[in-house]
Amino acid sequence: MRKILISLLLSLSAFSLSAAPVFTSVLPGAQQVGQGVFKRFGWSIYEARLYALSGRFDVSKPYALSLTYERTIAGDRLVQASLDEMRKLGQPVDERPEWTAELARVLPSVSKGVTLTGVYRPGEGAVFYEQDKEIGQINDALARAFFAIWLDPRTSEPSLRQSLLGLSQ
Repeated sequence: MRKILISLLLSLSAFSLSAAPVFTSVLPGAQQVGQGVFKRFGWSIYEARLYALSGRFDVSKPYALSLTYERTIAGDRLVQASLDEMRKLGQPVDERPEWTAELARVLPSVSKGVTLTGVYRPGEGAVFYEQDKEIGQINDALARAFFAIWLDPRTSEPSLRQSLLGLSQ
């Protein structure tokens, strides 16, 4: 019985090591800043988590945003919703038609349980992952506009922003 328990504990510890966020190799020292759930009409759409170096968010330093989806959503809907939110924040979406195709490369269709993560590196842009696989990159201007959807003080979801920044009560 003791050997079974030790084997179980070892396998669980191996699982927890492999469950580390995929981006830790490109953002070493990142720790979770905060998390929140985005809901629409009472339905959970995704759980968001923000990670930053030493767990302290600074928009001018690298960070990662992970979204774990609770629903199936087509990639083109994710792209359109992102463009709409960026437009609301005054981003130059209409002057940058190439942003649609760039976002389509990094925002695939998702289903329940899928995690998309964007790792932002100021001045370089962002790298996106689906689960643990790199799926593409976007330039710095688009990355700043994209992450503003969640992190800009004028976001359409201020309570989610507060939760991500670890400022909620």
